[in-house]
Amino acid sequence: MSGKQSQVSAPCRFRPATLSVAAMVGLSVLFSGCASAPPPPPAPKAIPVPVAPKGPTEEEIRQRAVEHFLQRAEAAQREGFYTMPAGASAYDFYLNVQQLDPGNKRAATGIQLIVMELVARARDALRQRAFGQVDSLLNRADEIAPGNALSAEVRTQLQQEKRRAAADVVMDGPGAQAVLLPPAELASKSPQVVQMLRSTAERIRQHEMRVIIVARNDAEGRWIYGQLREAVPGYRVRGDIKLGNPPRLLLQKNP
Repeated sequence: MSGKQSQVSAPCRFRPATLSVAAMVGLSVLFSGCASAPPPPPAPKAIPVPVAPKGPTEEEIRQRAVEHFLQRAEAAQREGFYTMPAGASAYDFYLNVQQLDPGNKRAATGIQLIVMELVARARDALRQRAFGQVDSLLNRADEIAPGNALSAEVRTQLQQEKRRAAADVVMDGPGAQAVLLPPAELASKSPQVVQMLRSTAERIRQHEMRVIIVARNDAEGRWIYGQLREAVPGYRVRGDIKLGNPPRLLLQKNP
């Protein structure tokens, strides 16, 4: 018994398990992560601030004003408001354009057309011997375009017609006279003016006179001559037709 007991080893003592180096490193990382602060929340997205639209530039404002006045000028020109009323005529609007844009070709052309229209009206008035109207139209054309050739040409013709009209009034020979024809009744070809022409035709035949018919237009002059000729059938009424105003008959003794 004693021999068996001597062979029995002493009881074992508990020893803690030895951890490997890798395991220790992993535990260290794990515990260190648990101890760190949580990550910050994501930053809010920036909201773009709306940009106010830019206003028109000074050049854009000027161009808009130029186009506005051009449209007003051309509209007034189509309606016949060339130089009147003051401040709202085609000429005034073109001047506004030239102040904003001195080299504007549309404005320069528009003003030239106004001058041409005024001179054309002056020519029409000259054919009717409305000398005062001719002067007024030419003066307006000269104010717009001083020294323009068209106005100068018509003004020369005006002076010639004025001299002719003055010569018509100077009647040579005894019994010379002028017979004024009422404009309104002449325009309507009333019976009264027809009777006046017939009586004058009898006087022309009786005194062997010649007549200068001063009429406002060619058609009116031819009608007057026709009435004189019909009033004295078989007699040749000698005379001439000239344009002028007021309408009248200039009677002269034949030389």
